[in-house]
Amino acid sequence: MLGTILLLLALAKPVCPSPVSAASRRAEALKRLLEVFGMEDPPPPPAHFKQPPQYMVDLFNTVANADGVTKNPDILEGNTVRSFLDKTHSEKMRFLFVLSSVAKNEKILTAELHLFRLWPRATDGPKRHHFCQVSVYQVLEKNEPDAPGGKKLLAARLVPLQDSGWEVFAITQAVREWTEDESSNQGLLVTVQGPGGSPLDPPPLQFASGRDHHESKKPMLVLFTDDGRRGASLPMAGFPGESRTPRHSSLSATTAMGPTRSLDRLQPCQKHPLSVDFEEIGWSGWIISPRGYNAYHCKGSCPFPLGENMRPTNHATVQSIINALKLSEGVSSPCCVPDKLYSINLLYFDDDENVVLKQYDDMVAGSCGCH
Repeated sequence: MLGTILLLLALAKPVCPSPVSAASRRAEALKRLLEVFGMEDPPPPPAHFKQPPQYMVDLFNTVANADGVTKNPDILEGNTVRSFLDKTHSEKMRFLFVLSSVAKNEKILTAELHLFRLWPRATDGPKRHHFCQVSVYQVLEKNEPDAPGGKKLLAARLVPLQDSGWEVFAITQAVREWTEDESSNQGLLVTVQGPGGSPLDPPPLQFASGRDHHESKKPMLVLFTDDGRRGASLPMAGFPGESRTPRHSSLSATTAMGPTRSLDRLQPCQKHPLSVDFEEIGWSGWIISPRGYNAYHCKGSCPFPLGENMRPTNHATVQSIINALKLSEGVSSPCCVPDKLYSINLLYFDDDENVVLKQYDDMVAGSCGCH
């Protein structure tokens, strides 16, 4: 008898999910989320605090709002922008950028060399030139770039001496060769000459090096690519300028609606907040911006008859009629789903601590409708 009672008590005891199963489910969920963001594993946070290049921060702020939602869809060429810092840290005008993090499926669209032009050196006597000719070469022979066939000209132009700031040179062809054959990457050589190609010793124009200058002025290669991941996102024009809801706002809304959850089915189809917090997920170490975003979700009923405010498709209207008149068995009423989707942008550190700006389609529900 006692054994039977214990057995009944054991069967009646609520079964709680084990910590192991909860942990494995979380791990599987995060794995699937990484797949949405095109990654196998989350990049490790930088070993030391790193300031992202200001160019990349400014580009993110131009393309996206504070939540990362795309506001200017036509600015980016492709859906990925990668930045690489010079690995030589040399005072000489030799630069090397390691491109091993570029995936094989990425299409190289544009590659730019960004060099920060310092104020010209003070010279004795009158200045002879107001301009210098700056040439960028692809190094073919690492040990003898000045030998015949040791380098290939990529870009050249006259640069004024009266100012300082960034100079940008197109080096797309060289980068395409490097990504096809990594061993061919022998770096870049930059020369400064007089307007007619005459030698200048010392050259009055200098660029910031990767060793002796501030992080914000270091030589940088910026690469615009496309990984082929395209969705059905619509342009951002007309997206409501809604401010981000407070953290856990969607949880608060659910709690408030708890006692009247049965009334959910009576609410018309509409958009509701859905907060995605990267810090809660454990991704704040490698994601620079945004800290999270509002994905929104669609909830509510699609009752007969469907009004224009429900934004129904013709198919949904017919389905609603068939369901209401019970003309066919097993036909449900239309579903409340997103009918506009918008893209978001992430600014983050990759595995090699390079800063990447990537755009992801179909991440935010812009509006809801009955389909």
